[in-house]
Amino acid sequence: MCGLAGELRFDQRPADLAALERITHHLAPRGPDAWGFHAQGPVALGHRRLKVMDLSDGSAQPMTDNSLGLALAFNGAIYNFPELRAELEGLGHVFHSGGDTEVLLRGYHAWGEALLPKLNGMFALAIWERDTRRLFLARDRLGVKPLYLSRTGERLRFASSLPALLKGGDIAPVIDPIALNHYLNFHAVVPAPRTLLAGIEKLPPATWMRVGADGSTERKTWWALSYGPRADEQDLTLEDWRDRVLESTREAVAIRQRAAVDVGVLLSGGVDSSLLVGLLRETGVDDLSTFSIGFQDAGGERGDEFQYSDLIARHYGTRHHQLRIDEQEIIEQLPAAFRAMSEPMVSHDCIAFYLLSREVAKHCKVVQSGQGADELFAGYHWYPQVDGAADPYAAYRQAFFDCTHDGYKATVQPKWMTAHDAAGDFVKEHFAQPGADAAVDKALRLDSTVMLVDDPVKRVDNMTMAWGLEARTPFLDYRLVELSARIPARFKLPDGGKQVLKEAARQVIPAQVIDRKKGYFPVPGLKHLQGDTLDWVRELLLDPSQDRGLFDPAMLDRLLTDPQSHITPLRGSRLWQLAALNLWLSEQGI
Repeated sequence: MCGLAGELRFDQRPADLAALERITHHLAPRGPDAWGFHAQGPVALGHRRLKVMDLSDGSAQPMTDNSLGLALAFNGAIYNFPELRAELEGLGHVFHSGGDTEVLLRGYHAWGEALLPKLNGMFALAIWERDTRRLFLARDRLGVKPLYLSRTGERLRFASSLPALLKGGDIAPVIDPIALNHYLNFHAVVPAPRTLLAGIEKLPPATWMRVGADGSTERKTWWALSYGPRADEQDLTLEDWRDRVLESTREAVAIRQRAAVDVGVLLSGGVDSSLLVGLLRETGVDDLSTFSIGFQDAGGERGDEFQYSDLIARHYGTRHHQLRIDEQEIIEQLPAAFRAMSEPMVSHDCIAFYLLSREVAKHCKVVQSGQGADELFAGYHWYPQVDGAADPYAAYRQAFFDCTHDGYKATVQPKWMTAHDAAGDFVKEHFAQPGADAAVDKALRLDSTVMLVDDPVKRVDNMTMAWGLEARTPFLDYRLVELSARIPARFKLPDGGKQVLKEAARQVIPAQVIDRKKGYFPVPGLKHLQGDTLDWVRELLLDPSQDRGLFDPAMLDRLLTDPQSHITPLRGSRLWQLAALNLWLSEQGI
């Protein structure tokens, strides 16, 4: 999995190795097993390694090959590397290691950027071309692996996390008002290339960028997701799609077992993670470890789904680990969880994944997780509201956005107000793009290629990597993603959503897990702010030393007086959204 960093100078000076060392070692939790550097004139690469695919030093990074004139730093996992290796050996390449890193290096030499569509995996990579003095950066299709950028007239720096880039020491941490608008409206999602900080961007998913030592830059999107069945799929029935989904999911789960270490499963007890367990047992994984987490009840809302995760664990005889967290531990651990975030996130799942990952890392280095199925197969409650709407954008906004534009303007102080409805305009423009004709497909595309990337996927990456744990997401296998986009909405929306996936799951797992009310990864204490948690939030927001002039005092007073009256359409707390932003800024020293 690992963490990468680097610098390319444009001013004829050698790369700043002291700054790169600070950035790289801040990534130590992502790669606790080893580290390395490579410097060559204007460029330097840094790497922190988590040993998963190849445990030997032969796959150490940065990986260099003088005969090819290439140096590589890579974060992620390439699941089809054995097949690509065989293809490259057929072209005459000789390998000196047993993992996926050297396959990337030699694959780039053989095919250049045409390598990217051949890859099945999650990755962010940086390749220095010695002879052309160009740097090649790329990110996987769904943005599972992050890559943050900071560019000035003198240099380009990049790293696997935003906080790591700040350790370079020459970035003014100024908040971007447009990004703040996105954060407060679009459920904390700040679409690429923006981040909350004006001086740092992120490379968008499915994008490569080539930068010369003179600063010249070329950028291209190398993959896009289109919706609607192909001509030969127009007459397929629900059963036809079910069989294709099951087979594709089975292949995605199986290929993600490729590792030199044991692979476990994060088991919430829902359909998605339960299906992963069932399919893994089908493939012959006998000694499977599963992990679940639960919290205290609050506001009449149950804080765990152990009855369902226990059912699956018993049914398949897994080595099950159950973790229950009380309110005080949440408060104690929230600052550490926010330090691990590359960008502020409001979803309660963050602390759940952070604490669960702490436990899982004691037992294994790799887990499979069910993220992505709801966005691909229409599992959320807003999709039926958007389906067939005369104004898909208006329907989506009403169901998903955390507040109206007037509500946003009432929340921030005047200097942070944007001249226009930035988040709303972004969604409206995304809906207008070609490639998704049906209203619900417009919402699914936005959620799968934007919201998913910068909420659930980023959440899992940040929280697992904080403990040196690699999370693999089978539902984000690009073949399954492309298949899901071709399935008409009439086979997704029924049965409370995800109909075709549920029908596939019925062939594998117990029906009790499928035919139940949809659950979430709940942390009721962060939704129903009360007691010690509310006191802690009040102190966080009203501490004069933490006042950044962001929020209108009258709005803060209303939210603190009656937080239960200010719940977002996504059933989150608006008060928690403001507190989370303040907490992240504090923990990053901003």
